[in-house]
Amino acid sequence: MNKRGHVLNAALLAVGFGYILNPDGGVETVRTVAEVSVPVVLGALFPDVDTAFGKHRKTLHNLAVLAVVGAYPFYFANLQWVWLGVLTHYVLDVLGTTRGIALLYPVLDREFNVPVGVPVDSRWSGALTVAITAVELVVIAGVVYYAPPALQQASEGLGLGGQAIF
Repeated sequence: MNKRGHVLNAALLAVGFGYILNPDGGVETVRTVAEVSVPVVLGALFPDVDTAFGKHRKTLHNLAVLAVVGAYPFYFANLQWVWLGVLTHYVLDVLGTTRGIALLYPVLDREFNVPVGVPVDSRWSGALTVAITAVELVVIAGVVYYAPPALQQASEGLGLGGQAIF
């Protein structure tokens, strides 16, 4: 996806995720959206920092980077949702573009994609971004509301309040 697509994805994801976590529609929902927006948006935009250094869609678009930010909830409470933004960025690049990303870089230089994406400059990229974001939010809602009790207990046992992992 292009930069505009990633910004759109980040904004929709932050609002949707905040609503999923607190769907009452009142002041608490707005507070939750504000709380998750910064880390989710930072995470969703972070992988494209590699356009300024390294190899784009390789240096910061891989599982090693996702593992590092996935560990954030264990060490940084204020960055507990950065990994979600990074993960959804990867999903958008793999599903939404014809190029894909190098998930196993630097071990393997090969880029992975699926045959349903469009070129970054396609007139369909905006619509595809919204569609992929909607599917991401449905999956997130499914995990939040229907996660196995063992997963919820594990996150509580780690002192994450039951929501840092989901």
